[in-house]
Amino acid sequence: MLEQGFVMEPIHDVADENCPNKHQNILIQLGTKVKTNEGSPKESNESPFSSPSITSDQQTYPEGGLQAWLVVFGAFCALGAVFGIINTSAVFESHLKEHQLSEYSESQIGWIFSLYLFLVFFIGIQVGPIFDAYGPRLLVLTGSLLMVASLMLLSISTEYYQIIMTYSVMGGLGGALLYCPAYGAIAHFFNAKRGLATGIATTAGGIGGIVFPLMLQPLLGKDGVGFAWSCRILGFVILFLCVIANLFIRNRLSSERRPKKCSVWPDFSILRHRGFACAAVGVFFTEWGLFVPLTYIISYAQSHGNGGIESSILLASLNAGSVLGRFLPGLLADYVGRFNVIIGSLSLCVITLLGIWLPSGSSKSLLFAFCILFGFASGSNLGLIPVCIGQFCDCRNYGRYITVANMIASFGTLTSVPIGGAILGLGGSTGWTGLILFSAIAYMMALSCFVCARVSSTGWKLWRRF
Repeated sequence: MLEQGFVMEPIHDVADENCPNKHQNILIQLGTKVKTNEGSPKESNESPFSSPSITSDQQTYPEGGLQAWLVVFGAFCALGAVFGIINTSAVFESHLKEHQLSEYSESQIGWIFSLYLFLVFFIGIQVGPIFDAYGPRLLVLTGSLLMVASLMLLSISTEYYQIIMTYSVMGGLGGALLYCPAYGAIAHFFNAKRGLATGIATTAGGIGGIVFPLMLQPLLGKDGVGFAWSCRILGFVILFLCVIANLFIRNRLSSERRPKKCSVWPDFSILRHRGFACAAVGVFFTEWGLFVPLTYIISYAQSHGNGGIESSILLASLNAGSVLGRFLPGLLADYVGRFNVIIGSLSLCVITLLGIWLPSGSSKSLLFAFCILFGFASGSNLGLIPVCIGQFCDCRNYGRYITVANMIASFGTLTSVPIGGAILGLGGSTGWTGLILFSAIAYMMALSCFVCARVSSTGWKLWRRF
């Protein structure tokens, strides 16, 4: 029981039916007063960076301490490697279009980057159960080797199929092996402060999206070192990040405390949980709407007479907003509810798309305002999705939950840009209006799904923290 005004929602973890263990009632807590099974209410008024132990059912979370924050640092480095590269895709796309792949269309080149992200999320469906059963060590090591090897081999690739095999396939597989243990390890150490911890780790993608392009543009320029050595230098940076990830990413549970009969195969039975199923579909629509602005914002600026705006400045402003969005709402979510905050951030995405980008036209100030605000709102979504999914499960089953949700979302990452390109093919203002409306409608659908997930779990009471 909780004191009045605080909420702890009992959630049945469907995965426990296939991964039996003795603790099957998952208690989601977001208040500061928690009554455990052993005694009186515990009060915690510490700052977010202090380290009291928090108990959820009979599962204790450190909620801080040196080892826990080193895990966050390791996850930060892993996610920086995986998503920092995809946030640098505009630089690679521009260079490949002018050099190795000059005979290919922008749509064909775009599949290189869509396939990378699709494989990161889709292959994760198998990585999650393996993480739950055996821990992160071998997964992180193998993923690190593949990520570094993909860039080293990309440096000597000249043909379309070679770039697909190295960047997209090898890099996507390596990214899949890295991102799930990064999120899962945080879930093993944090519950009440999971939003803050995950938000800090996910800022790595936005920071990588700022640093990597600024590093690569002079390297790929006329006075630079060329494509081959640019890829190798980036590969060495990724190697450094992956070494840190291997040193610090770990799970907290010993082999004796992990589910002993847990299958390493994907478990789609968890979709029987209505709240989780709604949230998973919401992740799909979130990814569906996200990559349209990220991919076409620079082309929009150029087509509306703002070609003088440096692409790197637009990308930097969007990623700078994303960094703040991944951190600050995560901190807020631990106090007012994870689903409550993501519903607000999805609403902000719709407002910025329809209220700022759609009427912006040739206005530079509106375009920059859109990049910063949309970057903040979309970054909030990316930081909050992992902790929202964690509301439905025990940390011992977290891997299979987050990867099932991202597997569903992978089809959004694969199809959104081609669909957006087809809409843009209508030409003129009609094409751009249709493109923006497509992204806005996708975010409206995502908002509806997350509202349904919250209502199915907690009811219609607005003051509930969930």
